[in-house]
Amino acid sequence: MWLRVGCTLEMRFQVESPMLLLLRPRSDAHQWVAQDRYAVFPGMPIIEYTDMYGNLWQRLTAPPGYFKVEVRSDVQVPATLEQAPGAPFVLIQDLPDQALMYLTPSRYCDSDRLGRLAGEIVAGCIPGYDQVEAITRWTHEHLGYLTDSDPAPISALEAIERRNGVCRDFSHVGIALCRSLSIPARYVVGYLNQLEPMDLHAWFEAFVGGQWYSFDPTRARPDAGRVRLGYGRDAADVPVFNQFGPLVLPSRMEVSVEQITVPIGETPS
Repeated sequence: MWLRVGCTLEMRFQVESPMLLLLRPRSDAHQWVAQDRYAVFPGMPIIEYTDMYGNLWQRLTAPPGYFKVEVRSDVQVPATLEQAPGAPFVLIQDLPDQALMYLTPSRYCDSDRLGRLAGEIVAGCIPGYDQVEAITRWTHEHLGYLTDSDPAPISALEAIERRNGVCRDFSHVGIALCRSLSIPARYVVGYLNQLEPMDLHAWFEAFVGGQWYSFDPTRARPDAGRVRLGYGRDAADVPVFNQFGPLVLPSRMEVSVEQITVPIGETPS
């Protein structure tokens, strides 16, 4: 499946403002970025670097006045979401080094406070994938999904107590419950095809059976058509933009996802 994804962000600054942007997808085991276009107005130097999670960040300093960044990418992703019921729990001593950071509590994933609840949710499940699936189903059924709410992130426990949240909060709950069972889980931000209303989306991945699998507690069934922008321990690690200096909110943020035929110069696969 080929997707053309894009994001346009407009802001107006009163003073010179350093920024970090996470708006460019990278090719990995889940997706192939065939071509992309990254434009800023007014023109300015951009430095790109890779963080500890493998995410591609763009670093720039916006001058006072109008600022716009526009990103368009053609990305090939699997037509179906990989699932593996029965995939086993991986012992801590057998985990790859890079998965260990996703075992412990983080700012919004207070897994050290959710062990008892997690045990109740997964009672009778085979350790591993089936436990994560039970957690995902429980989160979907017990939290009300909001498409517009308080933009300030809350912890997993707070979301459970409120019984509602946005996609970010659903992901934090799933991650925290998994980690409380010693299952590595990481936060993902990106694009989802046919999301309504269209916006950037968050879900999570869990490491079971020797690899990462995607889970989305906001959906009643798993949907394919996902383009990843970044991974982290929770939402604090992967904001799509960080602006430093006097607070400025975007005057416009537009997200688009459309299915396309094979881009020019690419061979069908």
